[in-house]
Amino acid sequence: MILLRFLLLSVTLALGVPAAAQTARIDAQIAFEESQAAIGRQVGAHVLIDHTGAPLSLSDLRGKPLVVSLIFTSCSTVCPVTTGHLRDAVIEAQRALGTGRFNVLTFGFDARGDRPAQLQAFANTHRILAVDGWHIASADDATTAAFLEDLGFSFRAAAGGFDHVMQTSILDADGTVYRQVYGETFPLPVFMEPMKDLVFGTRTRSLAPADLWDRVAFICTTYNPLTGAYRFDYGIFFGIFFGGLSLLIFAAILVRMVIAHRRAMRRLAAPPGQGREAG
Repeated sequence: MILLRFLLLSVTLALGVPAAAQTARIDAQIAFEESQAAIGRQVGAHVLIDHTGAPLSLSDLRGKPLVVSLIFTSCSTVCPVTTGHLRDAVIEAQRALGTGRFNVLTFGFDARGDRPAQLQAFANTHRILAVDGWHIASADDATTAAFLEDLGFSFRAAAGGFDHVMQTSILDADGTVYRQVYGETFPLPVFMEPMKDLVFGTRTRSLAPADLWDRVAFICTTYNPLTGAYRFDYGIFFGIFFGGLSLLIFAAILVRMVIAHRRAMRRLAAPPGQGREAG
C-alpha cells in the first residue's frame, strides 16, 4: 500500500501544466492504473516522423531496449526539466552499461504542434541528438493516439498546453512495455535497475563469452549513493578470489589431517615390530 501511494503521488505530482491552465485535471488513480496495465503489452510497429521529416518506424528500433520519453515541444515547464534529467540518466546508463546497448526516443505527442522544425529546435536546446542512439519524432493524430494507447499514457488538452502524466516508458528488445518511470526528476536507480535487467539480462542466455560477461556485469554493476552514480564493483571479484582461496586452504588442511589420521590408524593396527627400524 505504501508503494502504491508513493506511485500515485508521483503520478499526481507529474501532472504538469501551469496552475492557470489547470481547468481539468486527470484522475491520478485512473492514469496510474492505465499506465500500469500497459506493462507486458507489445507496442505496434508505428511509423513516426523524425526531426528531419523522414519516416521512423518503431520496428527499426527493435532488437535493443527502447526508452520512450513523452513530451510536447511547446511546454516550457516540466517537459524541459524531465528531458534534461533523462539526458543525465541516459549518459550515466551508457557509461555503466555500455554505449549502443539501448535506444532512446523523445516523442512529441502534440500531433499538430510538434512538427519537424519544432522537434529540431527542442532537440538542439536540450542537446539530446548528440547522445548516441537518441531519436526525436512525432506522428499524425491517428498514429499518435494508437502509440499513446499502447503505452498507457494519459493526457488532456488544457488552456495553454496539456495536462499529462510525466511518464517515461521502458520497452524491451521486442517492443514490449517492461517498466514505467514517473516524475520529472526520478531517482537514478528507478531508471537504471530495469535498464540493467534488459541490457545485461537477469538470466544467462548461453555459455557464450559475451553472455557470461553480461551476467557478471549485471551482478557487479552497483549503485554508489555517495557519488550518485553506478560503478563496476571489482570488490566482488576480490571477495570471490579470497573466498575461493580460503576454501582451497581449508580443503588442503582437511586432506592433510585425513591422511595423517589414516597413517596413525595403520600404525596402531600393524603387528608389533612392523613399521619400526631393527635395533
